Amino acid sequence: MQHNMHFPKWFDSGLTNSKMRILIADDSSLFRERIKDLFKSLNNIEIIGEATDGNEAIQFIESNSPDVVLLDIRMPGLNGMEVLRNTRSKGNDVVICMLTNFPYKQYRERSIAAGANYFFDKNLDINLLLEVISSIAKN
Repeated sequence: MQHNMHFPKWFDSGLTNSKMRILIADDSSLFRERIKDLFKSLNNIEIIGEATDGNEAIQFIESNSPDVVLLDIRMPGLNGMEVLRNTRSKGNDVVICMLTNFPYKQYRERSIAAGANYFFDKNLDINLLLEVISSIAKN
């Protein structure tokens, strides 16, 4: 995991007593279900939506303003990198956690350079993802 610490406006605005709102953007229904099951133990987060492709992710981010986006790099339509660039180009400071089954160094470097806050290997870093989300939600 590599991260670029940048917190959204809600982080310092006194809204941290409310639940942290998360969008899961991944074309794998099995992975989305796995994440939802994993996060059930966290009382201070809420999964507010799911997107199965990049276009859905952008529309959801723009209309629902999640606090955190779990964003797969490889999706149909617009890929995760395109969603990341689009979101950052609009000045949106949502926390973005890039997820991939292909944790190549160039993906990691490009993701962080484009404004991703975190980069996780779906196979190796799932428990670390849970720890990071839990820590962000507690703070």
